[in-house]
Amino acid sequence: MSESSNPQPADLRVAILGTGTMGAAMARSLLRSGIHVTVWNRSVEKTKPLVDAGARAASNPYGAVRDADVVLTMLFDAAAVLRVAAEFLPGVRDTAIWMQSATIGADGMRSVAAAASGHHISVVDAPVLGTKDPAERGALTVLASGESGAVAALQPVFDAIGSRTVVVGDRLGDASDLKLVCNTWVASLTAGTAQSVALARAFGLETQAFLDAIAGSASDSPYAHLKSAVILGGNRAPQFALDGLLKDLRLAQATAGHSATTYLDSLERLYTEASQEGHGHEDVAWVYDAISAPIPTR
Repeated sequence: MSESSNPQPADLRVAILGTGTMGAAMARSLLRSGIHVTVWNRSVEKTKPLVDAGARAASNPYGAVRDADVVLTMLFDAAAVLRVAAEFLPGVRDTAIWMQSATIGADGMRSVAAAASGHHISVVDAPVLGTKDPAERGALTVLASGESGAVAALQPVFDAIGSRTVVVGDRLGDASDLKLVCNTWVASLTAGTAQSVALARAFGLETQAFLDAIAGSASDSPYAHLKSAVILGGNRAPQFALDGLLKDLRLAQATAGHSATTYLDSLERLYTEASQEGHGHEDVAWVYDAISAPIPTR
C-alpha cells in the first residue's frame, strides 16, 4: 500500500450520481475545494441544498456526465450502480474516469468493469471509510485500486473529500475487499461497545465507569466513547445507518464464501435482528437494542 497527494486543478468537473448522506457531503467538500460539481439523484429534492451551495443539478444521469472529467457513483448497492450506469455510460466523455465509491464488493466491481467495457471511461475502485461527520469535514479515508494513471488523476478529488488516501493496488476489487474488512471491524467495535454498555447497565453500574476503566489503556478506543455517547444520549439519527452496515456484512459473507467464519455469521444475524426490530434507518449504535433486550436487570 502507498499514500500520495497531488495538487488539484481548478477546472476539474465532477458528476456525483447519488446524493444521499455521503454523496451530498462529498459534493459539499468538492465545492469547497473549488471543483465544479454536477449532481443527480432520483429524489430531486435531495439535490436542492447542493444547488444552493453552488452545484449544478441534472435531470438525468446522462445529462449529469456529459461534460464530466470524473463520474462519482455513491449509491446503495451494486444493482443501483449498474442501473444508473446503463443510463449514464452512453453519455460519458472520452478520457473520463469512473470513480466508483459505493460499497458493492469485488463481484460488484467486476460487474462495473464489464459495464464500462466498450465505453471511453477508465474505472477506479474507490470506496471510502468514514461516516457523516468526517464526510462533511472532508476527512474521509479513500481506499483506491485500479490502473495507476487513473488513480493518480483522481488525487485532487481524493484530497478534497478525504484527509488520507490509501492506494491498495492496481487490481479492481481490492479496495472494495479492504472496505469490507474495515466495515466488519466497525461492526465488531459497535456491537462490542453496545454489549459492554448493556452489561454495565444490567449490573447496575454507570456506563461511564466502563469508559473510565478502559481510558488510556491498550484496549481503549475513541469509537467506544463515541458510540457509548450515542446510546446514552438516545440519538438515533444515523451517522452510518444500520441497514447500510448490514448490507456490507452480507457482502463480506458472500465474498468470503466457504471461508466465512462463525463470528461473521453471528455478527450478520445480530444486525439482522436489529434491522427486523425497526432500527435499520437508525445509527449503527442501535444494534444495542437487539443486544440489551434479553439481559435481565437487577
